[in-house]
Amino acid sequence: MGRDVPALTFTREDRRRYRIKMQECLDTFAQMLRESRFEAERPQVGLEIELNLVDDRAEPAMRNTDVLEAIADPAWSTELGRFNLEINIPPRRLTAGGPDAWEAEIRAALNHAERRAGSVGARLIMTGILPTLRQEDVGEGSLSENPRYRLLNDQIFAARGEDLHIEVTGIDRLRTYADTITPEAACTSTQFHLQVSPERFADYWNAAQAIAGVQVALAANSPFLFGKELWHETRVPLFEQATDTRPQEIKVQGVRPRVWFGERWITSVFDLFEENLRYFPALLPLCDDQDPAETLERGDTPELGELTLHNGTIYRWNRPVYAVAHDAPHVRVENRVLPAGPTVADTLANGAFYYGLTRALVEEDRPVWSRMSFSAAEDNLRTAARYGIDARLFWPGMGEVPASELVLRRLLPLAHRGLERSGMDDAWREPLLGVIEQRCVTGRNGAVWQKEMFHHIEAVAHCGRHEALRRMTQQYIDYMHLNAPVHTWPVD
Repeated sequence: MGRDVPALTFTREDRRRYRIKMQECLDTFAQMLRESRFEAERPQVGLEIELNLVDDRAEPAMRNTDVLEAIADPAWSTELGRFNLEINIPPRRLTAGGPDAWEAEIRAALNHAERRAGSVGARLIMTGILPTLRQEDVGEGSLSENPRYRLLNDQIFAARGEDLHIEVTGIDRLRTYADTITPEAACTSTQFHLQVSPERFADYWNAAQAIAGVQVALAANSPFLFGKELWHETRVPLFEQATDTRPQEIKVQGVRPRVWFGERWITSVFDLFEENLRYFPALLPLCDDQDPAETLERGDTPELGELTLHNGTIYRWNRPVYAVAHDAPHVRVENRVLPAGPTVADTLANGAFYYGLTRALVEEDRPVWSRMSFSAAEDNLRTAARYGIDARLFWPGMGEVPASELVLRRLLPLAHRGLERSGMDDAWREPLLGVIEQRCVTGRNGAVWQKEMFHHIEAVAHCGRHEALRRMTQQYIDYMHLNAPVHTWPVD
């Protein structure tokens, strides 16, 4: 839900009109699918990274408005919390520019932003959850100034009718309540986009769902929240709970959550947009003036504004996206399961694994989703979020195996094959997927390093928990800027 919206209240008439417009958009989308009116000749990939802002002590810095003004680049935008920012890296062909081009572009953008943030007393950090974040940092005053966040907050609580209940049990136990959605701002992610043809969308979405747990196991980077040591990827349960519009009685009736893995393999991108209308009431019933059917009939491309706005308030871990670029419509898979960080090198390794593996799985004679239950894929995600790289995951033909073994024996060769078919030669693939291999060999990802470093500091310095988290976060930032993959980071 990246668009700006006005601050207002909604009437029953607004909701009725919006429901009608969403159905008109869905009908028009179905017609476009039948007539193959989509850009698919030059598929592109994209990347969004959410970041946290900290001060010189690695504590949250509520300065996103000031930092955005200092950066002065439209690729950057606010996120839910005043201590968050997001960068949208321009889309590109996967193999455009040679092996180092994308990394150089991302690092240049982040380094420029870091310098500009420094001019107003802030620093950037890529991590799934900021370790120094305290519960008092996510109150109403930390909500970003953009009216869309206030409006979204009001609509979620109007639907829910009571405070949010957040409960996560790991090494420690967190049990608390929140009267705003701002705890969601603690969740900062990396989002990989993959443009595909409508005809292949279902295959790529199913493949992305099948490997979601593997991705999280490899890249977990969110072990701490509000000073407590919880899941390896605490971001997953936190995000699910911090945007939940359902009171307890509605949950037990089987109403779907807005942060949703889904419930079935699909046969068309249409399935997902149709589910959106069938299962989820509108949070932001804002209608635009465009008539989608009339626009299509005169030969123009409809924006499908109501459909896309509604889709942006349903937080699937793999989300369908409809968009118009250069007057041509396209669809893409938005992969949302991964945390931010720790480094650009780690991020691009995660991307290479995702893009290569999904392509290889799509091109298999017998797709993995025909040999694996949907519930098994969902269970993998939950298990991986809890145990990280130590998780045991299910995979067809192997049963339940350690995540590292699954990747090394079965999935890394597939990822190499998929990237090779995408035009990447060995010299390009090996450094990227070598990072994934070494994570598996060493058993070390961002979450493991954070936990080990925290306990080391706590034992050696004999300091309090928050101070140990603060020192660990400062060290994390220093290593992040070196851009060495996290499996190489020392603990000392």
